[in-house]
Amino acid sequence: MFPLAQTRRHFLQSSGAAASLLSVPGWLSGRVEAAATRPARSCIIVYLWGGIAHQESWDPKPQASSDLRGEFSPIATATPGVQFCEHLPLMAQHSEKLAVVRSLHHTVGGHGGALYRSITGQDAPTGKAKDRANWPSLTAMISRFNDTDEGTPPSIAMPYLNYDNGSLIQGQFGGWLGSDYDPVMMRTPAGKPYGGTSRYTDRELNLKLNVARDRVERRQSLRAQLDRRVGAEADFRRHERFRTMAADMLLSSPVKEAYDLEQEDPRVRVMYGDHIGGQSMLLARRLTEAGVPVVQVNAGAGDLAGGNGDNWDTHRDHFSKMKKRLLPVLDRSISALLTDLEQRGTLDETLVAVLTDFGRTPKINNNAGRDHYPAVYSQILAGGGIRGGQVYGSSDSDGAQPADHACSPADFHATVFRAMGIEPHAELHDSEGRPFRICNGQPLPLF
Repeated sequence: MFPLAQTRRHFLQSSGAAASLLSVPGWLSGRVEAAATRPARSCIIVYLWGGIAHQESWDPKPQASSDLRGEFSPIATATPGVQFCEHLPLMAQHSEKLAVVRSLHHTVGGHGGALYRSITGQDAPTGKAKDRANWPSLTAMISRFNDTDEGTPPSIAMPYLNYDNGSLIQGQFGGWLGSDYDPVMMRTPAGKPYGGTSRYTDRELNLKLNVARDRVERRQSLRAQLDRRVGAEADFRRHERFRTMAADMLLSSPVKEAYDLEQEDPRVRVMYGDHIGGQSMLLARRLTEAGVPVVQVNAGAGDLAGGNGDNWDTHRDHFSKMKKRLLPVLDRSISALLTDLEQRGTLDETLVAVLTDFGRTPKINNNAGRDHYPAVYSQILAGGGIRGGQVYGSSDSDGAQPADHACSPADFHATVFRAMGIEPHAELHDSEGRPFRICNGQPLPLF
């Protein structure tokens, strides 16, 4: 929701943990202006860690030479003149809902810096993953401009965070917005055969804990008494905020009900697919419907951890992995999400944004793979007021450079903000009072 009056979390916090608005009247007028475009109520961000190949997804290059074009053929979509990879047949049927941006580019070739650039719209600094000098993620920034009920997180990320060579990647948290805006990690309640858990251990919430309500209430009461006696410091209070939120969700929040996928129509669960990718998309739909403003799904077919997992970093055996596992899971998951939102009448108020690190090299390497390639790549948007059935920009005939309408991750962010009714150039203060413009890009003409 986008109320003109914000809660105490936005205006009355004095701890400095969360950013405050630089110009309230200017921001309010920006919101009124944006409201005329019927902004989306919620956002589902799908992040494809590793870098999905644009050639084998939404920008096939059938006219390229044999050492570039790859093994797959293009297929027609529901939009005349637009082709997708043959292994995305379901998404091809949904092309009238999609805006495909084929001319994104940046200059960062490593996963860590590229994810930071893609998910924040900024160049990556040096520092730790949860360094408060980092730029907030797109997920965190959207949550900053939304209000939620008690027990409802402002943002959720699932089913695990993104790592590179064992290290947690920067840019996935609240950064200078403060820890209040770190997305809450949530585990998708999908055991076998959905499978695919990360080998890295994160502190995620599992709302199917077998703890009786009265036991949780007693624990909360005792902890509150102890806190009043001890007098917690600011860091402890922030930690306690998440503990309290988890307890609220376990006790009374609609988020707990949304988390229980067993309450979903079995036919809908089957539509999304028996894998963690599909079940995470379904959970994202249920959570946004329950009032969570923004949910980020880190989407692979299964385990995202490391180069051998079910992720998009396909340096080796690229075509086999894409054909047998990665593309079918993505195709079914995204298509089910779009179908589900449309059938429930909520597609217009739910923005779906699919992001990735970068594209893959035009030239196929000696291991039958494609390597990192930030010079041009594709991402997609759907719902939330985005006009479907369109392609913005293009890459050249080899898929090597933008051919026209080159754009940046920041431009993509600005487009997401505009769809969500957020002024892309609004300014916020960090905890030390320094002003920051939330985005340096310009919205793409996709509305």
